[in-house]
Amino acid sequence: MPSDSAPTLVDPSSPQEDRGWRQANTTKSLQDVHRSVSIPKGLGFWGKLLAFSGPGYLVAVGYMDPGNWATDIAGGSAYGYRLLSIILLSNIMAIILQSLCAKLGIVTGRDLAQACRDHYSKPIAMVLWVMCEIAICACDLAEVLGSAIGLNLLFGIPLAWGVGITILDVLAILYLQNKGFRWIEALVIVLILTIGGCFFAEIMFSKPAWGEVMSGFIPRAEILRNREMLLIGIGILGATVMPHNLYLHSSIVQTRKFERTSVGKREAIKFATIDSTIALMFALFINAAILIVASSTFHTRGQFEVTEIQEAHKMLSPLLGVSIASGLFAVALLASGQSSTLTGTLAGQIVMEGFINIRIRPWLRRLITRLIAIIPALICILIYGEASVTRLLVMSQVILSLQLSFAVIPLVTFTSNREKMGEFVNSAWLKYTAWTVALVIVSLNVKFLLDTFGLTGAATVASH
Repeated sequence: MPSDSAPTLVDPSSPQEDRGWRQANTTKSLQDVHRSVSIPKGLGFWGKLLAFSGPGYLVAVGYMDPGNWATDIAGGSAYGYRLLSIILLSNIMAIILQSLCAKLGIVTGRDLAQACRDHYSKPIAMVLWVMCEIAICACDLAEVLGSAIGLNLLFGIPLAWGVGITILDVLAILYLQNKGFRWIEALVIVLILTIGGCFFAEIMFSKPAWGEVMSGFIPRAEILRNREMLLIGIGILGATVMPHNLYLHSSIVQTRKFERTSVGKREAIKFATIDSTIALMFALFINAAILIVASSTFHTRGQFEVTEIQEAHKMLSPLLGVSIASGLFAVALLASGQSSTLTGTLAGQIVMEGFINIRIRPWLRRLITRLIAIIPALICILIYGEASVTRLLVMSQVILSLQLSFAVIPLVTFTSNREKMGEFVNSAWLKYTAWTVALVIVSLNVKFLLDTFGLTGAATVASH
């Protein structure tokens, strides 16, 4: 093991993808599926795009997980369509960051966790690992609660039982991993299409004012002047960009067996970026659809304080006069929770193996993560009742906000380093754009945390 104090311990004769790092990369990311998806020779543009498509959709589900729903519903019911511009801004930022993740994985042969391990000293890497594990558990908590709420709304299963049932997805993931990575991608795409189909129907039922919808995508100064609106807007941004997605994407792009030449890497970067951009447009549609439905259903009828998922579900059918509206909402929520748990499994495995180079069976890793998420959920539900669910979802988003900066900054740093990236280093405009995105995300998340704790403190004082 190289010394932590050495500035660089990589042999100058080592491959280009090992130059510029403190230590060489000796492991493959997600070794069981690494370069397992072949790219047949002689394919045209569309054939190659199809072969490279898949990883972007696994990333996209993290941008539409149950943690996003509460903020989108609150924004739509309180302020109509005016916060659609925040959703659009969040999505643009996500597209930029995920393209950098794909580039990092393809060019260096490292996922973001491995890159941090090979760049930083061991103590710093360990701190980053612990913080990332906490963030993944927080994200898993939101997914557990989303699935449990969906089961409760659809089948009347008590939330405590629903939380326990979610542990069974470990078996589904293990089965799919044994069949091949393409099966996991296919299931996630089916779940995304299910969510999209449900909300397309909800939009048709709610009959939004399309002129106002279009104007909502235009940024307005009112958001900055109105403290409450800004707080919800920051919450939407904080709930959209997920730190574990950055680790996930930099790994799963390496499941494609592209040529490790300059031309092959450049082609892989192009198609991986197209894949993630298209997939994230689905995420934009779904997040925007949640806010649009909340606005056209609740805001237009004077229901300005709908913030809970269960409350929105209960009110949809009566207000819209469509009996299946609430049912479709619950189906979409369940699909959202389940699709997110699939990618959370992979992210947890990537982070553990990447940072500390410890490999344990994927089902055991998932079981450990799920138990860590289930325990606080069960305790809160059993002690404080089902009303505590919304507070748990908010808490999970706060934890994710705390971790986000520690994933974004290393990502931008690595991809802007010519020694590490060679000819694929970020161009000047992309580097400045990426750093601007990083600074905006860091600043807004810091404000989100300060405002959240400030409001929580004020609420606590008021209650006493």
